[in-house]
Amino acid sequence: MATVTLKGNPIQTLGELPKVGEKAPEFSLTANDLSTKTLNDFLGSNIILNIFPSIDTGTCAASVRQFNKEASNLENTKVLCISKDLPFAQARFCGAEGLENVINLSDYKTGNFGKSYGVTFVNGPLEALLSRSVVVINTQGIVTYTEQVSETVEEPNYKAALEALMND
Repeated sequence: MATVTLKGNPIQTLGELPKVGEKAPEFSLTANDLSTKTLNDFLGSNIILNIFPSIDTGTCAASVRQFNKEASNLENTKVLCISKDLPFAQARFCGAEGLENVINLSDYKTGNFGKSYGVTFVNGPLEALLSRSVVVINTQGIVTYTEQVSETVEEPNYKAALEALMND
């Protein structure tokens, strides 16, 4: 169990992020077109998992915008923005913002992604949503970087995540 804060108040997730050097856990998530996407669909590319509670909060929206901007400059890299928002809300947000360099995926059906990656909140006002985190996975499916943001209202360390891609 990991402890992070929400506006200074401690809240817990049900586990820990995958370890650097380990194979990334498999996942099955719902895309905006309601198709199912798995980790295998993206292997062969570098992958940034931008995980967050909800697209409808300022910090989450900012992280999607920033990774969209950065992704346009990255070769062979897919940015997957993952939350429990319905695919319709994710598509609406990206359409309204003109964001085309990220792939939105939802864990709304089963919550298994949040369990496998240890990021589901188990208490507090965000209970059952996903903790703001970044996981970088290389082309072979190995985790090369992780960050669980310690204060949920703060943005992730974009620079460190992007540097992990370049150092692999």
